[in-house]
Amino acid sequence: MSEQKGNPEIKRWDTDAVIIPAGKYASIKEAVEKEYKSLYRANLRSADLRSANLSSANLSYANLRSADLSYADLRSANLRSANLSYANLRSANLRSANLSYANLSSADLSSADLSSADLKNIPQLNTPTINEYIEKFKIEKKGEYIYVYKGITDKLESPNSSVKIKYTKGIHKVEYADCDVWADCSYGISLSPTKEGAKEWGSKIIKVKVHIGDISCIPIYGHDKKFRVKKLEVLPEK
Repeated sequence: MSEQKGNPEIKRWDTDAVIIPAGKYASIKEAVEKEYKSLYRANLRSADLRSANLSSANLSYANLRSADLSYADLRSANLRSANLSYANLRSANLRSANLSYANLSSADLSSADLSSADLKNIPQLNTPTINEYIEKFKIEKKGEYIYVYKGITDKLESPNSSVKIKYTKGIHKVEYADCDVWADCSYGISLSPTKEGAKEWGSKIIKVKVHIGDISCIPIYGHDKKFRVKKLEVLPEK
């Protein structure tokens, strides 16, 4: 895609054939809204399509890498095999959209509506169940409790959280932990399944005990390094 201000041109990413010629529309957003049925294999990389009306659009095989589609209306859109890696789809309406085989790696789908969307054959969605998670990372488990790790500062606080809990020995909890699997960083207490994963989040590593029922979310992205819980118990240092 090439664009001059007020003079967008949209091409196919694979052949460079012009789909929408320069000068026909005032902006990329207007162009895709008007030509929504003709965007097969369109190169829309990094396009600003915030709040665009793309209901029933044909975006199959389109390159939408790093595009901003926040709040866009993509109801019933055909996004089969589209490249949506690193795209901003926050609060987008994807109800009944065809996302089969789409590349959603590192896409932001926070608060997106995915009701009735076709999500078949998307490798990024292979999030493990709790039991699979425990098995995958060889997490220590006794009864209904697992033993995992948290990275904290030398002041015994989480380095990234705005809610400053002092992780001293004993039980700590939060009022709310986000269960949105698309949000890799959100409200709640983030823990790591391994010591190596915890090292990324703090200079000091502590071991904690968590009831399985207090796990709120295993995110689709980054779950090898962190997951969210509502409550934990800091164990005594050995």
